[in-house]
Amino acid sequence: MYLRELNILNFRNIESASLSFSPKINCLVGQNGMGKTNVLDAVYYLSFCKSSLCSIDSQNIRHDSEMAMVQGEYVFLDEENAETVSCGLRRGQKKQFRRGKKDYKRLIEHIGLIPLVMVSPKDSELVLDGSDERRRFMDSVISQQNRKYLEFLTDYNALLKQRNTLLKQMQDEAVGGAATDETMLEVYEQKMTPLAEYIYAEREAFINAFVPVFQDIYNFIAEQQETVDLHYRSQLADRSLDEAYSRTRQRDLILGWTSQGIHKDELEMSLGGYPLKQVASQGQQKTYLISLKLAQAVWLSKQHSLVQNTVKPLLLLDDIFDKLDSHRVRRIVELVGSERFGQIFITDTDRQHLTELMAADRNNNKVFTVENGTINPLTD
Repeated sequence: MYLRELNILNFRNIESASLSFSPKINCLVGQNGMGKTNVLDAVYYLSFCKSSLCSIDSQNIRHDSEMAMVQGEYVFLDEENAETVSCGLRRGQKKQFRRGKKDYKRLIEHIGLIPLVMVSPKDSELVLDGSDERRRFMDSVISQQNRKYLEFLTDYNALLKQRNTLLKQMQDEAVGGAATDETMLEVYEQKMTPLAEYIYAEREAFINAFVPVFQDIYNFIAEQQETVDLHYRSQLADRSLDEAYSRTRQRDLILGWTSQGIHKDELEMSLGGYPLKQVASQGQQKTYLISLKLAQAVWLSKQHSLVQNTVKPLLLLDDIFDKLDSHRVRRIVELVGSERFGQIFITDTDRQHLTELMAADRNNNKVFTVENGTINPLTD
């Protein structure tokens, strides 16, 4: 699978662009702030129905424009079997997503059709901003190949929000001296428990299969100089959710929010047996995060091959070489250019890295220059 053509209209700082891509390596070169990342974000939008940069859809529309459009033509099996996916954004209206000529009734139906992995400077949040970002990473990977998981997770989060609202309401009533009836809390808990148990089992199975792939890629990039690990910690490992709720219901009433459940699970990152954030240099942290995302691409390829013809995710590499020494850059370039990965989109301000990346197969790549939102193919 690869993205053959991309059309952009009024998306972020890009007024208009019509681009044809190589099935393997596509490079976007330009100074910072010119729009390279916005091209990648348009590709990302067509996979996830949202921006990687801004969660408010209207803010992805170009300034002074009323609407935006992103359209991609994908080749899934061969050149004769292309499909078009498009998204329209209009200020003050709900976004429209379409596959071919048919609108999606629910955006969740689209997730997983076009698997994609993005490596960007924002990945530092996985280390710096704590467990929420790491859980979201885990959930996003599993969701791309398991729609049931995504649906269960969506349902669980909706019930969690309702339970928290009820807890806050009961907390306010208790302050006013009113008696509290816990019956509705028990109703929510009974609905949440089977969802949580399924999510926990899928997360555990994912980590068990994913970690060896991740460690293999890290060892290749770091040339066996360091050992890394990723541990999944859950309250459900040694108790049922029913049991956890019965233990903490009174505390939850005092707190006004749900303190137990799979929304409190942890992913612990380690280097040499110690917490990554505490001991790793900037280069080691970046190597860890890049390895994590490349492992995601390899894992998704394996999962898709179990149910259909092998589909290699699109791989978006945004400004990945900063803070890495030349040895690690060389190993990453060697790795992503291999047959383990499919179509690649990569941005950089320095053509030297990209020239090395494309050296093995100059006939199977394209280079584009980006300046003030204008994208042009480079011929030299």
